Amino acid sequence: MGKRIVVIGAVACGPKAACRAKRLMPEAEITLIDKDDLISYGGCGIPYYVSGDIPDENHLRETSFHMLRDEYFFENAKGIDRVLTRTLATEIDRKRKVVRVRYLDSGKEEDLPYDQLVLATGATPFLPPIPGRDLDGVFAISNLHKAIEIKNRLARGQVERAVIIGAGPIGLEMAEAFSDLWGVETTVLEYFDQPLPRIIDPPLARMVAHHLKEKGVRLVLNARVKEIRGKDGRVTEVVEENGTYPADLVVFATGVRPNVELAQKAGLLVDRGIVVNHRMQTSDPDIYAGGDCVEIPHLVLGKRMVMPLGSLANRQGRVIGDNLAGRPTKFPGTVGAFIMKCFDLAVGACGISLSVARAEGFEADYALNNQTERAHYFPGAEFIFVELVFDRRTRRVLGFQAVGPNTDGTLARLHALSSLLPHRPTVEDLIGLELAYAPPYNSALDPIHDVAHTAENLLTGLLVQMDWDEVLRRLREGDPETVFVDTRHPKEAEPLVKKYPGRWIHVEYDKVRREMDRIPRDKDVIIICNSSRRAYEAQRWLMAAGYTRTFVPPGGLNFVRRWGVEL
Repeated sequence: MGKRIVVIGAVACGPKAACRAKRLMPEAEITLIDKDDLISYGGCGIPYYVSGDIPDENHLRETSFHMLRDEYFFENAKGIDRVLTRTLATEIDRKRKVVRVRYLDSGKEEDLPYDQLVLATGATPFLPPIPGRDLDGVFAISNLHKAIEIKNRLARGQVERAVIIGAGPIGLEMAEAFSDLWGVETTVLEYFDQPLPRIIDPPLARMVAHHLKEKGVRLVLNARVKEIRGKDGRVTEVVEENGTYPADLVVFATGVRPNVELAQKAGLLVDRGIVVNHRMQTSDPDIYAGGDCVEIPHLVLGKRMVMPLGSLANRQGRVIGDNLAGRPTKFPGTVGAFIMKCFDLAVGACGISLSVARAEGFEADYALNNQTERAHYFPGAEFIFVELVFDRRTRRVLGFQAVGPNTDGTLARLHALSSLLPHRPTVEDLIGLELAYAPPYNSALDPIHDVAHTAENLLTGLLVQMDWDEVLRRLREGDPETVFVDTRHPKEAEPLVKKYPGRWIHVEYDKVRREMDRIPRDKDVIIICNSSRRAYEAQRWLMAAGYTRTFVPPGGLNFVRRWGVEL
């Protein structure tokens, strides 16, 4: 008989570790346990099951060849010796090398001996201590059972109004699920001043916020939820300090906390998550851990952090399986590559945002770019909006964000950057990056190249920009020391020239050098175009002619339009 391996947790990391170890060591005696009766499901697909895009919950539990991943599957197809569902691990005795389990249906307890142990205990949704959170109709998406119950209520017509607390990825995906297919009046309450806080920065977050509004979702920022009220034990409304929102259903999407209690009780080293090395070993070399319950290195920040992503959990499971079988394999860490669908948008990021970079002490700055994600002349080409975060002192690239149409364009750019970030690339490395090109798929210069060009221009002083918040403030307050020079086509510029006479001047792009005398030298000159390309070239000519107070708003008017801002 081979070594005895017990795996606690059977959703993502656990099954991957168990199956990999069994393939490498067919003689091993492997036991897979989980407290739930639904195992090995695609949790990231839950919002799409609720929306109806995925019609049956079993589809989240099937293989690509349509076998249901249940106890029978793992025991017979995968060769796992025992699969124990509805089984709770209550204690680990490291000296005796046994796991005490309780069978939840019978209450019986048993000790399972192990030579090596794997903890894949996942994470639990965090519910803020808000009165009323225990009312009927208040949910957190903790497992597939909760998703099934929510969808059943929707299908029975019991939900007309939903409130989601939290505008992170899960919150926004659930907002789409409720609003798009079911037609439920949906409100999202977010504590911070933007959706997807700390993941993307305001230039792109404002696009997401405006898109939600276009799709009929009410987004309330800077929300302070005080209470959830109900009648006869069932939720009826959510009370926020500035308003009350009727609700038949409330979903908490306020993050998760790693399940570390079992590890702590066993005396393993735990910080915010279970501490593991590059081989996913805990402080006990015979106990491994992976998935949402562990801390891993962030390869940009240089810190350990919890990163609850299904993609990472599966990769870590394979690493654990290798090491259980004596194959020394390392998990290097993460750059936090993330992507989501938000109605008609693809939204993604990797690395760190500008706000995080500055909070962590980097001398961080950012560059924006927008262009079509395919050749501009190719039929159907749509705009992608990107942000590059970089360190001014070292020129190191720290992060990348993108919002584009719901195609593969955003994903392709994220894949490129997330592959580079572990190697500490500079802005110049991105400029020299070789990327495939054909008009149906890309431009000759990719959006990655162009945003890196913008960053280099900022670093060398060739481009001087002014944030849009300051530009809009000066425009609205009528700052007498500022003039706006519009380099677009006359028909595009005309409405603003009329609206702001004397302050908004039209000098078309190809006439800037000839008509420079129309632009004052004793004021701050803000140069305007749709994408900032023409504005940048105009700035170069003005600077060459001795102008010292010229500025270009990053990304041009294309960004502002997609914020829903009227000039």
